[in-house]
Amino acid sequence: MKLSAVIISKNVGKDLPNCLKSLDFVDEIVVLDSGSTDDTLAQAEAFGARIFQSDGWPGFGPQRQRAQQHAKGEWLFWIDADEVVTPELKAGILAAIEDSTPQLVYRANRLTDFFGRFIKTSGWYPDRIVRLHRNSEYRYDDALVHEKVDCKGAKFKDLPGHLLHYTTGDLTSYLQKSVRYANDWADNKARKGKKAGVSSAVLHSMSTFLRKFVFQRGFMDGKHGFLLAVFAAHYSFNKYAALWLKTRR
Repeated sequence: MKLSAVIISKNVGKDLPNCLKSLDFVDEIVVLDSGSTDDTLAQAEAFGARIFQSDGWPGFGPQRQRAQQHAKGEWLFWIDADEVVTPELKAGILAAIEDSTPQLVYRANRLTDFFGRFIKTSGWYPDRIVRLHRNSEYRYDDALVHEKVDCKGAKFKDLPGHLLHYTTGDLTSYLQKSVRYANDWADNKARKGKKAGVSSAVLHSMSTFLRKFVFQRGFMDGKHGFLLAVFAAHYSFNKYAALWLKTRR
């Protein structure tokens, strides 16, 4: 088997069909679910995915490691349920997996939709992330959030096209996800002995807004850019506030 697409999921039934439709070129789709209560599993089954379920939530990095154990392909393509492969990216992936060069990993350029507008400012673009590698050579790190493929010694190549990222959905789910990510980030830092104060939360949130809206030209995206900067500042505040709450004495 040449190529496996791997997805970790929980309650992503609304997004999953568009993602799976764009994966018509892979040899298998592996879905590792962590307790969905919506129609996620039914959607995955309808597209012929191999479905597995895990107990508990170990964090994003360890969960991806679990998912990799179920994949049979020589190559792995990692994709989230709220992402869609463009035709250009599809062609690039199919060409890439014919390359016999060892220790070669490929980066997809993610283009993110923020409440109806694709963002190319605010540090969101280009957003090149490793998503394609040989199954036997690499795996994700142990980070609870903001995990990455551990690519020590790898050679990098960039894939053409875009990986479209529909991350926002509705406001409630977006804010809930933001708080969950902030809490996971704080857990990760606390586990490493890091601490923070309330002043850190304030200063980081202010600097995040300025960086996103001014220095990374978020103002070019108008109201969307302003809202993005505010939400990014809110996320930054929540990260450091959560770390303070977890480590205060």
